[in-house]
Amino acid sequence: MELFWILLSCCVCSLSRGQGVYAPANAQIVHSGAACNVNDDNISERIYTIKEGYTLVLQCIVKGHPRPQVRWTKTAGSASDKFQETSIYNETLRIEGIQRVQGGRYYCKADNGVGVAAIKSIRVDVQYLDTPVLTVHQTISDVRGSYYQEKTVFLRCTVNSNPPARFIWKRGNILIEQSKDNGVDIYEPLYTQGETKVLKLKNLRPKDFADYTCQVSVRNVCNIEDKSVTFRLTNATTPPMIRLSVNDTVVVVDPGQDVLLNCEIMAGFPAPTVTWSRYPGPLPLSAQVRGPMLFLRAVTPADAGFYNCSAVNNVGNPARKNVNLIVRTMTNLTFQITPDSNKDSETIQMGRDLKLSCHVDATPQDKVNYSWYKNSAPVFNSESLIILRSDPDMAPGTSSLEIIDMKFRDLATYSCMANFPGSRVPELRVDVNISQNGVSPPVLSVPPGGQVVSVQEGGNTELVCLVVDGKPRPPVLWSRAEKDLLMPGGRSVTETPDGRLRMRNVSRDMMGVYRCQTAPYNGLNIKRREAQVQLNVQYPPILDPVFQDLRSRNYQMVTLRCAVLRSNPPRLTDIRWFRNGEFIRIPMPDLKETPELQFKLEPRNNGSYECRVSNSIGMSTCTFNVSTKPYNAEFYFDTPNPVRIQKGNNYSYNLQWTQRDPEATDPIIGFWLIVRKNKQNVLLKQIDLRGKEPEKGVLMSHTISDLKIPLAYEVRLAPITTYCTGDYISRTIQYSEPYTYPRPSDHVCGFEDERICGFSQDRSDVFDWTRQNHLTQNPKRSANTGPETDRSGTKEGYYMYIEASRPRVQGDKARLLSPLFNVTSVRGPKGSGRVPYCVSFYYHMKGKHIGTLNVLLRVRSIASHTTVDSEVWTKSGHQGPDWKRALFDVSPSGPFQIVFEGIRGPSFEGDIAIDDVSITIGKCKQENTVASAGREEMEKTLY
Repeated sequence: MELFWILLSCCVCSLSRGQGVYAPANAQIVHSGAACNVNDDNISERIYTIKEGYTLVLQCIVKGHPRPQVRWTKTAGSASDKFQETSIYNETLRIEGIQRVQGGRYYCKADNGVGVAAIKSIRVDVQYLDTPVLTVHQTISDVRGSYYQEKTVFLRCTVNSNPPARFIWKRGNILIEQSKDNGVDIYEPLYTQGETKVLKLKNLRPKDFADYTCQVSVRNVCNIEDKSVTFRLTNATTPPMIRLSVNDTVVVVDPGQDVLLNCEIMAGFPAPTVTWSRYPGPLPLSAQVRGPMLFLRAVTPADAGFYNCSAVNNVGNPARKNVNLIVRTMTNLTFQITPDSNKDSETIQMGRDLKLSCHVDATPQDKVNYSWYKNSAPVFNSESLIILRSDPDMAPGTSSLEIIDMKFRDLATYSCMANFPGSRVPELRVDVNISQNGVSPPVLSVPPGGQVVSVQEGGNTELVCLVVDGKPRPPVLWSRAEKDLLMPGGRSVTETPDGRLRMRNVSRDMMGVYRCQTAPYNGLNIKRREAQVQLNVQYPPILDPVFQDLRSRNYQMVTLRCAVLRSNPPRLTDIRWFRNGEFIRIPMPDLKETPELQFKLEPRNNGSYECRVSNSIGMSTCTFNVSTKPYNAEFYFDTPNPVRIQKGNNYSYNLQWTQRDPEATDPIIGFWLIVRKNKQNVLLKQIDLRGKEPEKGVLMSHTISDLKIPLAYEVRLAPITTYCTGDYISRTIQYSEPYTYPRPSDHVCGFEDERICGFSQDRSDVFDWTRQNHLTQNPKRSANTGPETDRSGTKEGYYMYIEASRPRVQGDKARLLSPLFNVTSVRGPKGSGRVPYCVSFYYHMKGKHIGTLNVLLRVRSIASHTTVDSEVWTKSGHQGPDWKRALFDVSPSGPFQIVFEGIRGPSFEGDIAIDDVSITIGKCKQENTVASAGREEMEKTLY
């Protein structure tokens, strides 16, 4: 293609215009990459088979105008259309090294804001075959004397695979066939996880002591090779037995102590394999495993947990022993002074009771020993001093000393000492001086001016609540006054020893009321003292819009508004307008009004406008891009038959587009068109409208000729006005073969397969049709409505039905769509222009609240991509307890679908069902027996 220029005055291009073409989104999923197999017959949900570890590549081909945005989501449920929170916004979905857990339904959602979003799905089936596990078992009643002599033995082979694996048993190199050996039985047990086959050896014979191989195969699906495992059965085969070197199941040690655990094997052949594990979490990094021994050097509290020893030799059940390792810890010793609660006292008074409480956070809590001292002398129980080893009125693990009828002799220094007897963990001690002047209730106070604290966003500050009086002086606890709000650190309560809450990098969400309270520990255990502090976070104005692209005609008045949404402080200090960075000299605006700028737009004052609004904290900006440049065009991607074959190896492309908001700016007089291949050979043309201004939503087109098959080209397009050229938009065009629709067939759809023959649920209805058979019916379902079995009368046969129970209400609709079928080019009978098709199905409408079953013919126009629904069959109300057949002719004018619409009646006894649907070419015949003869075709799709 040669490079050439065509001047505006010389170029007249063809232009077609039609009705508004804003079209809702449509989508199609195509695949590439390492697929093993794709069941790709244009049904609503295809199955993409891929080997585990391969790369999955799916592409969502979308149509619609404007160009739809694509979102990929996934769910593993067989009938769920719910999306996960995490999504991929891209037309291509790529997963490197796909794993089995990543199988499931993948949804492509295309949305362009016109009509209902288009959703397509494909089920990704990840296939794999693990190495099988072979275990040997014997019934408990047989385990006596010689373990296996003349007993029954079970060899169980289990494997995880997809698709289900086939099992082969061998004795030595000889295939074991149940029909040729009465001493064996091969079966599949019930209630097993994964796939399992059992080889039962009945009353062991000498020849049964041999090598047994379990070979599994998925029949070379996805080139997955067979795998096998071998076990040697002898008369010495025994399950494992172990014992631990420690006698107790609980071991308590001091931090820093070494721990050695030995898992001794007592029996087992073949020799068992010993493994160590820990709960919760893995083994510590410092743990050393030497065969059956586990060595922990210098344990810390983080090493505590349950340590499990397992011995496995695939004979019988694994042998397990566990021990709970507890590492002693003791921290945070606190005390409480409780005046006589019966007298509602908050002070120490002679002649009244007083209780001193002592608590330490320890592991194990119940092994802590508390000792009480008075003036360094041990305290023993007496009539006036009572020691409670575990105070029921306090938190568990709290010891208390009660002073009864306090006298002057009881004024002293009391000490509480906590320790672990015989442990190297250091003991903790707290002293409490009980005197008339040494104990007094606290007084909590906020310093003058500290009730409201103001800080700029991003700065640091502190809130202060001081204990100005009171002995002993307790710590201060901070929390948010508003319920459900957490402290900045993420906790509900923050403790401060001095009453000062320090906050860094303050944000506006920290603003609010904070509550400070005296703690009930390390002081008097009385009613908490409380105060509040208001945190006021100051920030610059928040403006709207942050950015706006504004287009207008020349010599028109333009108004720019910059709204102040929030500001703290709310009083503004300055408002200034700038154009292209230069200050605009205008009268000072009213600071109480919304900032506004009006001017006449001319070629010389196009540009970037800024409104800078300030308060005493800072400045924020509204930015406006103001120009007379036209908005960009929008390519129309759904052009029917855009490719035309020309002589030689050439083709032409019918490029179509619409103009976004053409009336917003000066009249558009043409478009610049650039076509290039491999960023070379630029063809620049001007499409002259000659006074035909584009209209919003109206399609324009231009034929690009002399393109080479099968090359792709980049096309760029920009609108032109008398004053300027708009922005270019770009797309790629390439040669592609025409699309063909599926054709109806003579197969009957009995809904036996989960794919339901390519039928799909209408996304725009209220609820869905449900696939069910007699075995999957809800035992608590509504009586006196709905079928017991499918049309054939078998319990295994499936059918589709609408469930009328809650939450369904009268008038709710469910629509089931057939695949989209093509119409044949052969003319109808006697020269008619349309070919007839026979629609046949069975329906079941039993119940006093039955609503309506409608069958609609949905015809799609190839040219406009619109659809028209017309009712072709309907039935309402109770129709008896039996399945009934309906058949009728349709003569569609284009690609079509059959829609089954179920409408819920006035109450719950309104289930409607359908079964055995067929769509065949030609008029219906009463003797048509396709419905009864097609059951064997259920595994195939309708087309």
